[in-house]
This record gives sequence, C-alpha cells and structure tokens, in this order.
Amino acid sequence: MSLDAGDLLLALTTGLTAVVDSPWLAVVWVAYVLVLAAWIVRQRREPVATLAWLLVLAWLPVLGWAVYWWLGPQRIRRRLRRRSRARLALAEVGLPPCGEPAEWGAERLVEASTGFAPTRASRLELLSSGESTYEALFHAIAGASSAVHLEYYIFEPDGIGTRLRDLLAERARAGVEVRLLLDGLGSRRCSPAFLAPLRAAGAEVGWFHPLTLGHLLWRPTLNLRTHRKIAVIDGRIGFTGGVNISDTQSERASAAAFHDLHLRLEGEVVRALQLVFAEDWHYATGRTLAAPRHWPAQPGGRIRCQLLPSGPDHPEAPLHRLFVEAVHGARQRVWVMTPYFVPTPPVLLALTSAALRGLDVLLLLPARNDNRLVRAAARSFYPELLAAGVRIAEFQPRMLHGKALLIDDDTALIGSANVDPRSFFLNFELGVLARDEGVAAALAARIATDLMDSRPVAPDWRPRGLQAYLDSAARLLAPVL
Repeated sequence: MSLDAGDLLLALTTGLTAVVDSPWLAVVWVAYVLVLAAWIVRQRREPVATLAWLLVLAWLPVLGWAVYWWLGPQRIRRRLRRRSRARLALAEVGLPPCGEPAEWGAERLVEASTGFAPTRASRLELLSSGESTYEALFHAIAGASSAVHLEYYIFEPDGIGTRLRDLLAERARAGVEVRLLLDGLGSRRCSPAFLAPLRAAGAEVGWFHPLTLGHLLWRPTLNLRTHRKIAVIDGRIGFTGGVNISDTQSERASAAAFHDLHLRLEGEVVRALQLVFAEDWHYATGRTLAAPRHWPAQPGGRIRCQLLPSGPDHPEAPLHRLFVEAVHGARQRVWVMTPYFVPTPPVLLALTSAALRGLDVLLLLPARNDNRLVRAAARSFYPELLAAGVRIAEFQPRMLHGKALLIDDDTALIGSANVDPRSFFLNFELGVLARDEGVAAALAARIATDLMDSRPVAPDWRPRGLQAYLDSAARLLAPVL
C-alpha cells in the first residue's frame, strides 16, 4: 500500500488537529519549540538559516531533528585538543619557529584566523594532471628513507589505490614509517581486507570521522569530512592539491579522467604541511608526531607562500574570508577555476563588483559535471554574473576538477577547496597561498591552455524552458550543497 500526496497532506492535517484538540499535546509541542528555539538561536547562525531550521524542526519534530542532528550545520570543538596538545608536544621537542612576519593584508588575515604564518618554498611545481601527480608522488615515496605521511579524502581500492598500497607496504617493510589517514566517508570502500597487507607490513592506518555507530549516533560527524590531500615524504617533499587516489583521475586508466591540478613542494613550507598532517593525525588517532626525525630543518627558498587550513573548527571561516578579501583587493584580474561553483552572497558580490570595476573576471567551470544538482545551481548564477561583465567559460573535453584562484600577476591560491558553502564552512580543506610572480605566471599559463579547450558562455545567455525552473529550484539548495 502506498501513500500519495493527498494521503500525506491528510495525515499532516490530522496530526496538527490532534495537537490543537489536545491541551497536553499542545503544551508539549510549545515547550519543545521553545527549547529548540533557545538551542538553535544560541548558535548564532545566519538569520535565514536559523529560521529555516526552526520551521523544519517545529513542523517535523522527529524527522527534522534527525536531519539536523546528522546533517545540520554543526560546529565541532576540537581546536584545544587538535592544536594545543599537538603543538605543545612539538614545542617540547624545541623545534625552531616556522614562518616569518606577514607583510600583506591577506597574509595577516590567514595567520590571524589559522595560526599559520607565511613561509618559503625552495620549489613549487604545478602538476597539471592526475597521471603526472601519481608519477611524481610514487617516485618520491619510492625514495623515502625515514617516513611517509599521507592524508586523503578518497582512496579507492582500484588500480591506482592498489599500486600505492603495495608501494607503501614495500617501504614499510624496508623500515620506513608509514602513516595513512583516510576519511571515513570518502574512503569507505577501503575494506579491512584491502588494508590488511599495509598493516601487516607495519604501517599505521587512521580514520578521520569513521562511519562507526558511535560516531553516527553520539558524535554526528557525517557531514564534516577531511577533503584534504596531503603527502609528506621524509619531512622534505610535500604534495597537496585536488588529486585523490582513484582511477577516475588517472589518464592511463581512463580517457575521461578528471582534469586536475596538484602541487609538489620543497622547502620550509613542507614543515608547515607536516604540521597540518600531525594535527589531523593527533585528532584522529590520539598519537603525536613529536620525534625530531619528523621535523628536519628546511631551507627557506625564494617563493613566498602560506598554508591555509580551513574547516568547521575555525569559526572565522578563513578560506571564505580570504577569497572575498583577495577578490576585493584585486587590481587587474580575477581568474577562478573550480569544478563546483555555488557562491555565497559575499563571494557573488565580490566577483560582480570586481567585474563592474572593470577588472578581467573569469570563471572556468566544467561543461560536464559529476553532480548534476550542483551544475544546475551553478548555472542559476550565470545571468547576474554575465550581466556584471564576468566572463564564463566551460571546459569541454572532460570533468574539470582543478581548484585555483589567480589574482593579478603575483598571487595564486591552489588547493582542495571548491567555491561553495561546503568547502567554505563544512569540509576540512587545505590551500597554498603563493605570492610569487613565477607561480602566478605558471597558473595563468595553465588556465590559458585550458581555455583553448573551453567554450565561452555568451553574455546574453539565459536558461530556457524547463531548465530555467530546474536551475532555480537547485539554487534553493545552495546553502547545503
């Protein structure tokens, strides 16, 4: 027996009538709403979001509460445990300070909101595909002599994943310390059987917010994921960016592999990258990486850069603030590359204002997206962006997965974060802010090359027919996408 819309409406009406007719039920319901309002209002979120959650939870007491508990806009208080205890242990080792004084407003903003000061890189290499990333990563791991530390959102037990697992196991058997931190949701296909050879070789495996009953019921973290991609080899070579461990990002495995962007780093900045991993590792496993061998001295280098870790443990939302600040501070151009584009009101205002000021504002987005809902929501913003003078180009050959922001000729932000509320406020993300003309030129060249395989969206483009309604409907879900 199935219920149609009329049956559901009748059931809802009957329930409301029962509440109204029963004084005791009415008192219980009013008390529930008052307690709920006090709880949610004290969290001091956006007024529209607060009102929306209040209405949902008031009119759908059981279902609404369950959705809020598991998927709602949570904040976890892990700063004291994750940062204080990890850094305290590192301070006891007597490590030299990492970083130098901030000289630029955006650098000061990042340092104030994350605790990470500007550093230097002796080498910063852009890797423009999954296969080139895997080649460089595997080569570095094969030469490891001390320790290999990896953190990934997606680690698939496919061809690429099996190759990396076997390489890590070989290094572990050779006496190299191997630590692998995986996201419980993104890497859920990594079964105990798949990871058994790695553990048998002596490697350590940790899970970030594992999908266990305790985490789902008592510590609802299903919606809070580590989207970071980190590799640190011997404390001297680092990798971060947008490439996961999956055949979907390997051109060798598939001609339709995601088109991505990653970074290979050397220099002092690798110590900062090690610190991000160490803090996440301590949070997930309770174990601290404080041995001096994990923190070798590094040359400063000529490339000025700064790590930007962001997540729900940072109430200042550093990634969101930096994006808006950087766009507002641009003088000539703002080029954005992202696979998922669902801008917040401040980001939308910053981009359109920059275009209205006469700057060259470009959005490079995928024509083919693995998330149709996000693509529909993104297209709903096209008309107002185009009307302000923003150029939009859609990459044609395959899924564009690179994530970058280019400001003028001297500033680049490259990392794991998309331009959407999930990356700004929910996911644990990581970016590298480089203030260097060479890095900016390399990123500009990469975007210019991709534009040759992209189709510009006409300035007068408008959605037609049913698609216009679908795009508008998807936009309503923008805050939770």
